Formats: sequence, structure tokens, C-alpha cells
Amino acid sequence: MDKRLEKALRRVQKPGRYTGGEWNAVYKDWPNTGVKMVFAFPDVYEVGMSHLGLQIIYHAVNSREDALLERVFAPWADMEKQMRETGLPLFSLESRRPVRDFDILGFTLQYELSFTNILNMLDLAGIPVRRDDRATGVYPLVVAGGPCAFNPEPLADFIDVFIIGEGEDAVNDLLDACLESQRGGENREQFLLRLAKIGGFYVPSLYRVEYNDRVNLEKVEPAVAEAPAVVNKRVVTNLGEAAFPTRPLVPVIEAVHNRAMLEVQRGCTRGCRFCQAGVIYRPVREKEPQTLVRQAEEIIHNTGWNEISLSSLSTSDYSRIKPLVSELTGSQTAAGVNISLPSLRVDAFSVDLAKEVQKVRRSSLTFAPEAGTQRLRDVINKGVTEDNLLEAVSAAFAGGWQAVKLYFMIGLPTETDADLEGIADLARRVLERGRRLSRSPGRIKVTVSVSSFVPKSHTPFQWEPQDNMDELKRKQAFLKQRVRGRGLVFNYHDPEGSFLEAVFSRGDRRLATVLEAAWRAGSRFDGWSEFFNFERWMTAFEATGIEPAGYAHRRFEYDEILPWDHIGAGMNKKYLVREHRRALDGEITPDCRAGKCPGCGLCPTLEIKPSLAGGETVAPLHDSLQ
Repeated sequence: MDKRLEKALRRVQKPGRYTGGEWNAVYKDWPNTGVKMVFAFPDVYEVGMSHLGLQIIYHAVNSREDALLERVFAPWADMEKQMRETGLPLFSLESRRPVRDFDILGFTLQYELSFTNILNMLDLAGIPVRRDDRATGVYPLVVAGGPCAFNPEPLADFIDVFIIGEGEDAVNDLLDACLESQRGGENREQFLLRLAKIGGFYVPSLYRVEYNDRVNLEKVEPAVAEAPAVVNKRVVTNLGEAAFPTRPLVPVIEAVHNRAMLEVQRGCTRGCRFCQAGVIYRPVREKEPQTLVRQAEEIIHNTGWNEISLSSLSTSDYSRIKPLVSELTGSQTAAGVNISLPSLRVDAFSVDLAKEVQKVRRSSLTFAPEAGTQRLRDVINKGVTEDNLLEAVSAAFAGGWQAVKLYFMIGLPTETDADLEGIADLARRVLERGRRLSRSPGRIKVTVSVSSFVPKSHTPFQWEPQDNMDELKRKQAFLKQRVRGRGLVFNYHDPEGSFLEAVFSRGDRRLATVLEAAWRAGSRFDGWSEFFNFERWMTAFEATGIEPAGYAHRRFEYDEILPWDHIGAGMNKKYLVREHRRALDGEITPDCRAGKCPGCGLCPTLEIKPSLAGGETVAPLHDSLQ
């Protein structure tokens, strides 16, 4: 292994991706550790090392004396070439042992366009890609979790077990079950039956799937008594007491996000109807400020980072954000540590926060109005007005910022050209406001970035079709003609990747043949423009007889069985139907922090309540817990 690795590292562009040796890496005694697990991130090292979930699970597992967790990332094309030519198997960074030698191989599913990398990593490890081919022989248990696990079906033929929901507690249940199975001498089938009884664990081999035609599902139901009809997500009850790394790994080469990350809260109650993260991470749970200050100080002491990011879906919604920022800047400024706020509301309050933490370098602020007109913002339940945006950018320009980025989404349900015109008009008004308020009007820059709407499972828009690619390209051209001129920048992505994302986000098990065909034809790193080959994917669909438009461009009916109906995100399906109808009527649903409980059903279903710092309460439940 060492000679082959040494030879390979001399021939790749960034050998630091594969060497390990990071500050705060954990090395354990392999022979005397009960369960060996490897965390697999199906993207390149620089992306994976920027992922907070990896750091959390790494800390949670390695805090145990009876288990270890090592890491592996998707090899870049140059390294894959060397590995295949020399017979070097996929290996972990810490011990450099073959991934095949571990008891558990756990993938994180962050993005549908990383699915081919999962198959490629299994193959490089010498592990059969299909779970049925692993039924005999000695192989690691292949586990997967993360946002894309909320529709696990496109990967169901490749993965042994999916963990639905949050992983801090679930991974410990997995390790405990593995130890008990080892002590009991269980075979693979017995081990899977054991796991199926654990909340949040979905074992696809224990479910029967039937189709009534080339399009629709007939049923997805348990084939054994041990498997539940609905697998509800796991939720960490007390975020402040959950495992959190204050000795995080420090990358050996520059990562995408070269900073420490401090999770201030989890969940969001804004209720944007396109947003899957707002569903799967509900309810809101905040950490206490004193916990956050302690964690921040420990992280800085243990890493030497000069920047710490306050991480959450909407950091400025944290109920103690002002005093927290004041205390952090007061205690850390002397050490030269900067505080960053990656997710800001569209309001002047957020700009005031940014002023407090960015006292020297004020390069750019980002806001996400998502839609160009108030009508469409009401459809998606954004809860933002044009006045909110103009107040925010006015405060930004007056405060010294010279660049603003605006994020929009095109292809949203009910969108018309008037909504697109609204994007261009809003951009021009923001630019005009900046030139009027700035001391350097000639330097003002407004960047408009548009992404394409992708319908996601468990959201009110899960039934909606995606615009076809010709229509998305037309809308992009429409905006490109209107968002131009000095001070305006227009960014967009080709819609082909968004189309595939929609196919797999709404897909079922029949897509396994397409995924495998595309991978065997050479698809890798499909989220990277230099590797993405849309024609290769279309060839795979044609060869397997699967019509992708049936997944991406078809409107699903309320009464049809959806591929993910047996996966519980906590929200009542009747509530999602009601929200969808309210969207079509342009009706707003209030944030449950401020208004009455909307009755989504999550809190009673999962027997949990939102938790705010300082003990504040949110709106009373329709079905309060007794």
C-alpha cells in the first residue's frame, strides 16, 4: 500500500487531499477498538472538509472508547487514474487501511449530483456497488444519511441502511447495535433486522415496492414485521448538550470554507414552500449564548483559526443574536478573530449585525429575495417585501458596502414574465439606491444570481413540475437581456444539472439502472462543470428505457403514492396539501415564532417542541403535548 500510495501521490495535482495528518485528527488502536467506521464524503477533500456534519460525527464517534471513525473522500480524476492503474484500493486518511476492512462505511448524501461518486467509491474500494451482490461475502455495512436520504429510493439498490434525520444520537445507536450483533454472532440478515427496529433506520431490502404502470407507484410497504410502515426522522432534543466538536479537524490544504464553524441553532420556521431544509431540520432549537461563547473560545484555542462562522439556516433569526455577537466580538477581537454571518435575513437589522462584525473589511453582502414580485414572494411564503430589501441595501450602502449579491429562483410555480421583469427592475432599483447613498457611486456593483427551481420531497411544492429546459433557457435569456449595464452582473447555471437534480430528488428505485449505467459510462463529479456530461446521462436514460421527464416535468397528484411517502419528515401530508393550495391562492402562512401555530403536525408527531435560548416559547400548538 505505502509504495503504491507514494508513487500515486507524486503524480497527482494535490497530494494533500490524500495524506491526512491534520491538526486534531484522531488516531486509535485498531486491534483493540470494537467497531471500525469510515465516514465517506462523495466529493473532493476541499468540499468535504468544509462540511460541519463530518466534524460533528467525527467527534461523536471518536469520543467513544469502543469505536473509531476515519475519513475518506472521493478521489479526483488524476488520483482515480493512479489507483486503478496501480491497484491501490480506496483507503482511509487516518490509518491508510483499505475501506473494505472497516465494519461500517457511512456516506453523507448532500447533493443528488454526487450519487455517481458513491458508486465509484464503492468500486474503488473493491465493494460490489449493489447491495444484493454484497449478501454473500465479507463487506462493510454500507450506510447513508443526510438531506438526500429523505428520498432514499434512487439509491435503495446500493445502500444497506439509511439513517433518516439527525445523526448525533443515531450514529451511537448504530454503533451499539453493531457491537451487540458482533457479540451475538449475527449474520448480515439478522443484523439488518436488528437495525430496522431502531427509530430512523430505513432498511430498503425489507420493503416491497410495486408499480402499476411505467410512471406511478402502486405501493411501498414492509415485507417483514420488523420494518415500520413509516420511518420517522431522528431529531436531537437538546442541541446544547449534543455532541459538538471544539477540537475540529484543520485541513492540510485550503478548503472551500477556511474557517471554524459554530452552529448557533438548528431548524427554521420561516416556512418557505420550496425549501426542504426548513422541513427536515424542524423544529427550531437554539443553543444558549453561554454555551456558544464557551464553544467559540475552545475552538479558537484548539485550532488557531482567525475566523469563526455563526452557522445556521438563518443566523439573524437566533433570538439572542445581538448580545451573542457583542460578547463574541468583545472577547475575541483582541485575538484578531473575525466573526462571519453566512445567512442573513432581508432587513436592516441584519445589516446592523454585519456592521458590528465586519468593522474593517466590507466587501459584499448577500440577500435572497428569491422572487421579483410581491405576488410570487407570497406564493412561496418568503415573508419579504420590496421595502424590506430596499431598507436592507440602503443600510448596507450607507454603512460602507459597495457590492451586494441578490439571489433569485426562476421556474417557481405560477411564475410569469412579469415576475422575471420584476427581478430586473429590482436589481436596477438596488443599483440606483447604492449610487445615491454611497460615497463611491462608481464602484457600486449589484450581482444577480439565479438558480432553477427543483421540486423537493416533503415540501408543499413536491407535487409541482419543474419547467422544461427550453423554458428555463428562455427565462435565463430574458433576464440576461435585462440585467446588464455598468454596475450589474448576471450569473446563472445551465439547466441540465438542475434537471437531473429534479429527476433524482423525485425519483424511485427504477433510477438505479440509469445511475449505474451513467457511472459505468464514465460519469463522475457531476456537480462540477468540467466533468458533467449531459449527453452521457441522456444515453443512459435511453439505454435503460427510463423517461426522465416523467420524474422532473410531471405534476404529481395529491392522491398518488410518492416514492418517499414511507419516510417521515414530521409534517402531516394534509398540511403540505393545504400549504400547496394556499400557495396557489397567494396566501401567506405566518412564522410559528410570531403567529399562531400553523398546525404542521411535526411537534406532536415527533413528541418535541421548539427550544429557544432563554426559555422563550413559540406559538401554542394546535395539538399540544400532554
